[in-house]
Amino acid sequence: MMRRVRVELGERSYDVVVGRGASRELASLIPPDARRVALVTQDGIPVDVSRHVPERVALSRHVVGSGEEHKSLATVERLCGEFAAAGITRSDVVVAVGGGMVTDVAGYAASAWHRGVRVVHVSTSLVGMIDAAIGGKTGVNIAAGKNLVGAFWQPCGVVCDTAHLDSLPEREQRCGRGEMAKYHFLVGDDLLALDLDARIARCVQIKAEIVGQDERESGRRAVLNYGHTLGHALESASGFALAHGEAVAVGMMYAAHLAHALSRIDASRVAHHRDVIVAHYGLSVEVPRNVTRARLVDLMRRDKKAIDGLTFVLDGPSGIETVSGVSQAAVHSAFDALSVP
Repeated sequence: MMRRVRVELGERSYDVVVGRGASRELASLIPPDARRVALVTQDGIPVDVSRHVPERVALSRHVVGSGEEHKSLATVERLCGEFAAAGITRSDVVVAVGGGMVTDVAGYAASAWHRGVRVVHVSTSLVGMIDAAIGGKTGVNIAAGKNLVGAFWQPCGVVCDTAHLDSLPEREQRCGRGEMAKYHFLVGDDLLALDLDARIARCVQIKAEIVGQDERESGRRAVLNYGHTLGHALESASGFALAHGEAVAVGMMYAAHLAHALSRIDASRVAHHRDVIVAHYGLSVEVPRNVTRARLVDLMRRDKKAIDGLTFVLDGPSGIETVSGVSQAAVHSAFDALSVP
């Protein structure tokens, strides 16, 4: 069954196509006036969408390296140089094929080239399908932290072909489950009652509704960062030994302990977090032993949400919301709960 979820953003609205075989819909998402397609991907991604690109367009292929060190301004600069060589104009389109790293980098390069060319994302990972490829947030890492340089640049369409998940390595599956677990705390839906394709489509719908209300994260969209304040810090502090979704899983458990320390939620709600994250999704909530709380606090202070002291997205009586000016005592109480040195 093929599902289409609409991201409503006025004249920049677009469809997310979800289902097995959704790659066949790629041609319908490429703007009819495009003459060239710059296909950005990685070696090792076993997905060939070239047969789904209209014959009328000229196709060039551009490869992004694997590993977080390639999620960089240097990669964006190289891609833009290759776009120039391929003759990509503002009326053409970039097609990003891969996981969250590829869509983040390709999306940012598309936003910068000629001050903005159109982009279509073909997501091949679970975390990309339910999060990274949707909503227009693009970015790269710098020495100061993860995703600190980027732009809001909406795609003109997203393909989530769930057949690509069949060959996804177990670690990538865990990474996606970390992001999927997040949606359990954002809404009251029984997501576990749905099959995988329907659950992915529901996660896309939840994100689409939030992005439609707050495209540039000036308010409600920040709830999509649940677990990410500590999660991003853990990724950096561990030298990216923890994948994104694995770090977010730990971050959500930390956020639950922090909300409890602030008397925002009770012990049963903390237990519910552990049940969803650990029991249902099989994720770890252990912090690597070589990571210290001093390093994590330093990294969390640089978080993009940090306006008034340490800022977190936390559960509470009104649901998930942004909380600023969190006390050091509460921060350390939550670290104690996770046995962080």
